Amino acid sequence: MKLFRYGFPKPIVRISFAISWPIIILGKKLSGLPVLERIINPLFSPPYNQLTAVPIRNIAVGENIPEPENIVMPIKIVERLLKETPYIFIHDYCICRVHMGITDYTRGIGCITLGKAATMIHPSNGHMATAEEAIAHVRKAAKAGLVANIAHIWVDPLGYAVPTFRKMVFICFCAENACLYTDHLKRRCSNLDRAYKRLPGIRTEVDAERCTGCGICEDKCFVAAIKMVDGKAVIGQACKTCGRCVNYCPCQAISLHMDDEDVVFDHLMERIGQVADIKSA
Repeated sequence: MKLFRYGFPKPIVRISFAISWPIIILGKKLSGLPVLERIINPLFSPPYNQLTAVPIRNIAVGENIPEPENIVMPIKIVERLLKETPYIFIHDYCICRVHMGITDYTRGIGCITLGKAATMIHPSNGHMATAEEAIAHVRKAAKAGLVANIAHIWVDPLGYAVPTFRKMVFICFCAENACLYTDHLKRRCSNLDRAYKRLPGIRTEVDAERCTGCGICEDKCFVAAIKMVDGKAVIGQACKTCGRCVNYCPCQAISLHMDDEDVVFDHLMERIGQVADIKSA
């Protein structure tokens, strides 16, 4: 018999993240400095830090443009993932946006936890859900223009006081300048760069004829993967294919492309399986 069935209730979770937040952010900021990188780098080492972006939106934020029916959307990868586990917990709030004082409706679009460890998250933080309910939650996040990240990060089990890290994966819906995971990554240590991985089979491309060289995408890219070359945006190898630049491009010059859906999904499941088991009890 377990002494404690659940981890921390919501007030304690908020306190634990409030304490750890400035420490982690400071570590990320300093990790790009040559002298301090050797000290900080081990704190972000795998397999305790793994982040994979899956773009769930491919039109500009706020635009009422119908999505083309003939495009295979990466959001389907996330929806398929939700059907791979019987354990789904939807958080009632985004801990990052709450901490940062964001007051719009995205504050209520919380993470999703997958795996047996989800049953140990205190009910004051959210509720267990069906795959269908979780899919609706993902689509709500997509409509809000948020970036989906499949995360296996040590701070989550620590913050929620859930000991079974191996049985836990988060799907986080990240906003600009209000995310513990994606903020302060433009200048980063090598382990942080390795921790945030591109998902094979999804790529971001620039239409040079449409690009006006406004530089918005370069400014918005949180991993500094975009540069202006001869007045045109050029996406480098550091791109994580999160899709944020697609959302912000005013000329619709940047697009996302996905290869065979089954192959991409297999890549994601293989990556998750290397660090976590979300299927078994």
